[in-house]
Amino acid sequence: MQYGITSLDQAELRIREFVSGVYGWMAGGLALTAVVAMSIANNPNAVIFLATHPWIMWLLIIAQIAMVFSLSIARMSGMTATIIFILYSGMMGVTLSGIFLVYTKTSIAQAFFTTAGMFGIMAIYGHTTKTDLTRVGQIGMMALIGIILASLINLFFRSSTLQLIISVIGVILFTALTAYDSQKIKQIGYEAYQMDENTLQRMTILGALVLYLDFVNLFLYLLQLMGRRED
Repeated sequence: MQYGITSLDQAELRIREFVSGVYGWMAGGLALTAVVAMSIANNPNAVIFLATHPWIMWLLIIAQIAMVFSLSIARMSGMTATIIFILYSGMMGVTLSGIFLVYTKTSIAQAFFTTAGMFGIMAIYGHTTKTDLTRVGQIGMMALIGIILASLINLFFRSSTLQLIISVIGVILFTALTAYDSQKIKQIGYEAYQMDENTLQRMTILGALVLYLDFVNLFLYLLQLMGRRED
């Protein structure tokens, strides 16, 4: 007797495809960012150009903020979302290229692998735990607003103590948000089999962006704590 594929099997397959797609695009975005950042850092002409034209960095930062908002709230096609995410990842590589001039490559590598380990553990926890992490997400959003405000204030005071506190809280915050976002993506995956291909692609990219931002922010805060500066 042969058994066909049931609707439940199809739903589970769709969920796995959605989750793997999210992590795949996140990893691809991180790889693109790393390649762009290292390429610029190893190109003296590019470094000099960016150093003598600081307005470009500000323009890129504003563009990245606009891209995040557009991906989060706009009802765009899956293809458009994909293109924006790729552009965003490349731009992030440009803005992060400066860390290779500030910190030693060894400390950057240490911070990256520490981030990867912490991110992986919390992603697995968020994906497998039966505990509802909604409250974690709510508290995390409030803490994120607090960190942003504190960081803006510290632009004027330049307090090393305040920056240390912000970095510690940032590591804790994005570690917790990684678990929350991973659980949320799994929950969205349960609805994946009901989505049309366009919606599925857009939601995949949005999920990848959320995890990408968790990883990058966790990495930067860890780098501030662990990083050794170039002499």
